[in-house]
Amino acid sequence: MNGIPWWYNDATARDGQHLDALDPGGALRQAIGIRRTIGGVVMVETGDARVILGEVDGRITPRAEALAAAIAAGGLPSPVVPDIRQAVWQKLLGNLMTGPLCLLARSCMQDIYTSEAVRETAVRMAGEILAIAAAEGITIPGDAPAARVARSAKLRHKPSILQDLEAGRSMEIEAMFQAPLRLARDAGVATPMLSLMVALATRSAIAAGLYTPPAETAA
Repeated sequence: MNGIPWWYNDATARDGQHLDALDPGGALRQAIGIRRTIGGVVMVETGDARVILGEVDGRITPRAEALAAAIAAGGLPSPVVPDIRQAVWQKLLGNLMTGPLCLLARSCMQDIYTSEAVRETAVRMAGEILAIAAAEGITIPGDAPAARVARSAKLRHKPSILQDLEAGRSMEIEAMFQAPLRLARDAGVATPMLSLMVALATRSAIAAGLYTPPAETAA
């Protein structure tokens, strides 16, 4: 899955505050259990693909290193990191600053970013996402928002959320769009542009019959 994972609050100051919208009825927690969980983030960029692994509590463990070695033996680099949540946010930044816009336009990144207005909107969204991450104690490495948008503008790529819509698959609205906004509200981070674009994109998913919001966000 993409976005905020169901175990995100575990082994943090919010331990015990389960993200029910990401794990309805605690099905994953009951079936898998946090003790058997290792966080993983698949990163695919131009000329680079890797699987980043990390324990939920930040320890570097033999089991995580063994899993990384098995993945690497199959041809994918798989570093084990002490803060898997940073990798979660690094990937989420790209998905969240482009996903809603591509979804609304039904177009790839290169096509939507021909518009200066859309580029400026994406830059503002990226700034708001970085602010949410900072409130979570996460610094996302890499370029400034404008440079990220300029790089994305060269790619004829459709984000996975748009691919899901076009294929008629259930859409990861909660993990990719709604959960980060809940974190923003809890931290008092203002996200006017991101909230607007997510609201419109969420409505598109509902209209397509590919997302049913939980009771607390149904309005």
